[in-house]
Parts: sequence; C-alpha cells; structure tokens
Amino acid sequence: MGETCVPINPQRIVVLDNMMLEGVLALGQEPIGGPLRYVPPHMPVGEMIDIGSEGGVNLERVLALKPDLILGLADPWVDAQPYPQLSQIAPTVLVKFKHSGEWKEIFAFVGEVLGKSEQVNQIMADYTQRLERFKSKMNTSEDSREHNQITKTQVSVVRIYPDMITLYTKPGFAGTILEDAGLSRPASQDLDLEETQALTGDVIQYSISKEVFNKADGDVVFVIVGSWDSKIKNVLKSLKADPLWSKLSAVQQSKVYEVGDHWVGSGPIAANAVINDLFKYLVNTP
Repeated sequence: MGETCVPINPQRIVVLDNMMLEGVLALGQEPIGGPLRYVPPHMPVGEMIDIGSEGGVNLERVLALKPDLILGLADPWVDAQPYPQLSQIAPTVLVKFKHSGEWKEIFAFVGEVLGKSEQVNQIMADYTQRLERFKSKMNTSEDSREHNQITKTQVSVVRIYPDMITLYTKPGFAGTILEDAGLSRPASQDLDLEETQALTGDVIQYSISKEVFNKADGDVVFVIVGSWDSKIKNVLKSLKADPLWSKLSAVQQSKVYEVGDHWVGSGPIAANAVINDLFKYLVNTP
C-alpha cells in the first residue's frame, strides 16, 4: 500500500485478521482490538475488543481504541478494508497475502514491523529443532522400521466443511509443516500450487465426492474438524457411517485422527500445535 512510519515498540496494536493476531501473540504482545467472530482455540485473546469481521471492520470501534499501529492482510481483503480511513486513525500496514502456506514469510514481516526480528528467528529455530527431534523419533520408532524411512509414511490431510469435504495439498499451512517434518503425501495430495489450482481454482485444497474417497487414504489420515460451524459435526458423523469411507486402509487400521483448527492455522502457535499432534499420533510421544 506504499510506505508508512511505524512507532518503535507499539503498545496499542489493532489487528484485522487472525493471521496478524497469531503473529503478534507469538511475539509476546496482545492486541487491544481485532475481529472476534471466530478465533481458533489455540489463540488466547484475553480482553481484546471486537472490531467486527475480517471482511470489514467497524471504523468507529477502531477509532475508539486509539491504536498506535494497525496490522492486516492486503489480500484477499484489500477491497474490503478501508485503508485510507484506517491509515488516518493510525499507521496501517497491510501485508500481501495469497495463501496460508506463506505463514513463515508473513510472521517474519510482522517481526520486522514490530522490531522483533531476533525473536522471530529464535521462534523459528525452536520450530526447526522440534521437527528435527520428531524426525529422530520417527526414524527409531517401530512403525518407521516397518516403512524403512520417514519419507515413506504418507500423511493424508482431510478437512470437513459444513457442505463439503476437501483434501489439502502441499502448498498450504499444514502442507509446509508436513514437508518440514520429512513426511510424504499420497499421490492425490502430492501437488504443488499450480497443480492444485488447475483442479478447482483453489491453490491449497480441492473438494472430493464420496465416489473418490479413496483419494483421502494414506498410511495415516488427519481429519480437520473445525469448531466454527455446528454443521461440521453432522458431516463428520455421516462420513464415518459411509461404507466407502470405511473401506479406506487407514480407517480399517484405526489410523484416522481428528484434529482441530490449528491445522489450518496461520502462524507459529498453530504450527507447534500441529507438531504436538505429530508427536502424539505418529510416535506416541508428548
């Protein structure tokens, strides 16, 4: 959006979306305001004031908070967020955004804006260290000996929506973590951004019908069951009762694991929660 002068050590930060919220929280600060329509359980927001929705904030509420910095995503909300008005309230930084797989770059940029790049580097070093420990555990586990190496453990990622079921491919948030963990993906999900986009237009996931449930199979299957819509539970219940789903190898071997919204997360807090799941379900280690 151009250039702006941000304050050193801002104390009254307003965020316009969950990705910015997670970045700020991970760096040890709590924004004074942000959209609270749905905040995933892995992000504690304390007494943060609700400023509306990610698609369009309430300017009067933002103004009343007297922020000294406003952070948000430039895409896909650039047309929805009133940048000129926000920038008159406080220095406003909108970060270019295309998909959740860019979380590392965006987190680094938030650290730069807040003057906390060294802290970002330490957090990401800890992330890498945890994954190295995971790889070591996987390579010495009983399952790993059966597969010979960690890269032969194919991990499928399925997401339940109120009206559809999707498969996540490599470019998205979860895909980047699985790749960093050295885990492979089933052929149906071993797709890059361009290959995924060619299927349906989305760059990180695509929907499947029950006739091709076999595409969801893998050595292990993580099913993302979000808490943001009550209808999801009904879809999950129908999925479990479907004979075609029951035919999946992972289902028959009891290697299907239900996980939370952190698998579609937006920063290091969610990433570490995903790593917790990898330890818990793949190597039985906390």
